[in-house]
Amino acid sequence: MIPMAVDELEPRIGVFVCRCGFNIGGVVDVPSVAEYSKTLPHVIVAEENMYTCSSAGLDSIKKQISQFKLNRVIVASCTPATHESLFQRTCEEAGLNKYFFEMANIREHCSWVHMHLPEAATEKAKDLIRMAVAKAANLEPQTENELEITPSSLVIGGGISGITAAVSLARQGFKVHLIEKETELGGMLRKLYRLQPTEREADKILSEAIATVKAHSNIHVHTSTSISQVSGFIGNFKVNLQSSSSDQTEQIKVGTIIVATGAEVFKPLDYYEYGKNQKVITQLELEQLLKGGNLKKPERVVMIQCVGSREKTGRTYCSRICCQVALCNASQLKKLYPDVNVTVLLRDLQTYGENEHFYTEARKNYVTFIRYDQNRPPKVTANPDGSLLVTVYDLYLGAEIELESDLLVLSTPLVQHEDGEKLASQLKVPLGADKFFFEAHPKLKPVEFASEGIYICGTAHGPKTVSESISQAYATAAKASIPMAVGKIKSGAVKATVIKEKCVNCDACVVSCAFNAIEASPFGLPRVIEANCKGCGVCAAECPTGAMQLKQFKDDQITAAIKALFKRDAPARLEGSYKPVILGFACQWCSYAAADLAGVSRIQYPPNVRILRVPCSGRVDVGHVVTAFQSGADGVIITGCLIGDCHYIDGNLKALERADILKKSIGALGIDPKRLEIGFASSSEGQKFAAMMTDFVKQIEALSPKQWTQEGKELV
Repeated sequence: MIPMAVDELEPRIGVFVCRCGFNIGGVVDVPSVAEYSKTLPHVIVAEENMYTCSSAGLDSIKKQISQFKLNRVIVASCTPATHESLFQRTCEEAGLNKYFFEMANIREHCSWVHMHLPEAATEKAKDLIRMAVAKAANLEPQTENELEITPSSLVIGGGISGITAAVSLARQGFKVHLIEKETELGGMLRKLYRLQPTEREADKILSEAIATVKAHSNIHVHTSTSISQVSGFIGNFKVNLQSSSSDQTEQIKVGTIIVATGAEVFKPLDYYEYGKNQKVITQLELEQLLKGGNLKKPERVVMIQCVGSREKTGRTYCSRICCQVALCNASQLKKLYPDVNVTVLLRDLQTYGENEHFYTEARKNYVTFIRYDQNRPPKVTANPDGSLLVTVYDLYLGAEIELESDLLVLSTPLVQHEDGEKLASQLKVPLGADKFFFEAHPKLKPVEFASEGIYICGTAHGPKTVSESISQAYATAAKASIPMAVGKIKSGAVKATVIKEKCVNCDACVVSCAFNAIEASPFGLPRVIEANCKGCGVCAAECPTGAMQLKQFKDDQITAAIKALFKRDAPARLEGSYKPVILGFACQWCSYAAADLAGVSRIQYPPNVRILRVPCSGRVDVGHVVTAFQSGADGVIITGCLIGDCHYIDGNLKALERADILKKSIGALGIDPKRLEIGFASSSEGQKFAAMMTDFVKQIEALSPKQWTQEGKELV
C-alpha cells in the first residue's frame, strides 16, 4: 500500500476513458475526451480503453500507476453502482489506497441519455471528468477499521420467514436467538388454509417447520418476548429482551440481526358494512372458516378487490397478493360448493409471475368478473331478509347492476403493524412511504439495510406470498452468514470526522444524527462513534462552522468539483451561444440510481444537467448551493429519495427544509429563487427523474440569462 503521506505529495492523476464498445464510443467522441483530459491540472496520463473493466483494461490501470507513479485514478465509464468496487480493488492491487479513486459516469449520464446529441454528450463527458479530477486532487487516504463479529444472530419474528432464516443459519453452525412476541411460533401461516399452487395445508407445513426449530440445538426460541432496547453495531449488537409473561429481562449479544416481523391484514372497519354485518368478512376470515369447516353453504358470494389499498391517499400501494388470494378462495368455494355463484368485483387483476393460471382456473369454474371504476366504487346495503345488495357500475356494460349476496368478502391489503414501526425506531432503520421496512437498494442490496449487519425478509419488507417469503429468508440468512463466517469485517471509511480548530461545541451535529453516532462532551470535542456512523453527512451539513466533515465528501472536495464545472468560457454567454448549465446533486441510493435507470432505459432529457453524487441529499449544505451560483450555475437542483423512503431516516427531510430556507433567502444575493429546486425519486423512477430534469431545464431557460463570471461577479 502506498504510504499514508502520499496525500501530502503533489497529485499525479491518471484518467482512463472507456469506450464500452459502442455504448459510450458510439455517441461520445472518446479520443477527444481523452485528449482533453490530458490538459487538466495534475493529470499525468490519460488514455482510452475499449473496455476498462476487462482484464486488459485493469492491467493497464495497474501498469500506469506503477510507470507514472500515479497517486490518484479517475475512470470515466459507467455507473459506480456496479463497477466502483472493482476499480478500487484494482488500485489496491497496484499499491494505491482505494480512496484515491473517483469515477465519472459518462455512459448512463451522457451517451445513453443524450444519444441523439453526440456533441453535447461529449462536452458533458468532459465536464464530468473535469469535476472528478478536481475532487480527486483533494482526496485523502483512508483506513478501514476491522470489527470482530460475534458468530450469533438474532431473528426477530417467528413466522415462516423468521423460522426459515433461523434454521438456515443454525444449519451453518451459528447460534440463533429466535424472538416471537406471541405465545407460539407460526405468525400469519397459522391462520391460512391451503397454500397454492401445491394445495398443501398450511398447518402441515408449519408443524414441520416448528419441529425442525425445536430439534436444532443452535436455535434458542424466545416466545412471548419483545425487544426493549438495541445498541451497538455490526458484530457487537447488544439487545435487551422483555418477556410479556413476567418482568424478566435478558440481554443478549449478537453479530447480526434479521428482521422478520411480518405484517397484519388491514381491518376495513369503514368499508362496506364490515364490523356491522356478520355477512361481511375479509379474505383471511374466509380462509379461517374454510380451514375450520365452519362455513355454511352460501348461495351467492361477492368479492370486492382493492378494499383499503391503491387509494389516492394513505395506502396508495398495491398489496400484490390480494388478487391471487381472491382467485384461489373463489376456486376453493366452487370446489366445496359447485353450484355457488361467485362474483369478483375488481379494478384490474394482478396475477404476476406464473400466477395467470389461477385466473384461468377461476374462469373454468364459472367465476364471474366485473370491472368497476375507482371513482365509482361498489355500494352495499342490507336487505330486510338479511341478505346484502351490492350495486356496482360495470365498466364494460356501461351500466349499473345489482347483485344479491348472502356473503360479501373483502380483499384487504397487508399493512405494517405498530410493533414494526416501533422496531424501526429501535434499530434506526428506515420505513418506506408504505410503512414497510425499506431495503438499501432493490437490486444491489435487496435484503440489507443501509445499517450494516441488519437484514430484512418476509412481509415485514412488503406484501408477498409464502414462497417468496421463504426464498427471501434464505437470501437473508446467506447474507448474514458471510460476516459471521469470516469472523471480522472492514468498516467503510466514509465516516464523520471533527476538525477541532473549528468546533464551538454547539452540538448541532449531535442533535442532527439519527443514528446516535455522535456523543456530546461537556469539556471537549463531540466524539464520533465510527461503528454507528452510516456516512450520510447530515451532521456536516448542519454544522454552522464547518467543523464536522464527512470523509470522501468533505466541503473542499465537493466545492472543488463545483468550481471545476463552471470553469467555462464566460464571453460565450454574452454572444448568445451559451446554453444554461445546471448542477444536480443526487443521493447515491435513490435519485442517482434513478438517473442510472433513465440511462439504461434510454429516456432522453436535456444535456444541461451535470450530476454530482453525494451520499444523501441531506449532505448538501447552504455553502455548496451558494458556491454553485457564485461560480456560474444557471440552476441548482437537489434530488433525493422519496419522502418517507430516506435510507438515512430523515436526511431528505432535512434537505427539503434547508432548500425551503434557501429559496426564501437567495433573493438577497440577487438570485431568482426559481433557479433552485428540490425533487425526489425512487431508484425505480427513471422516467420521473428524466421528467424532473426536463421540467427544470425548461424553467431555467424561461428566465433571463444569469450572467456571472467564474469569480462570482456579475457581467456588465
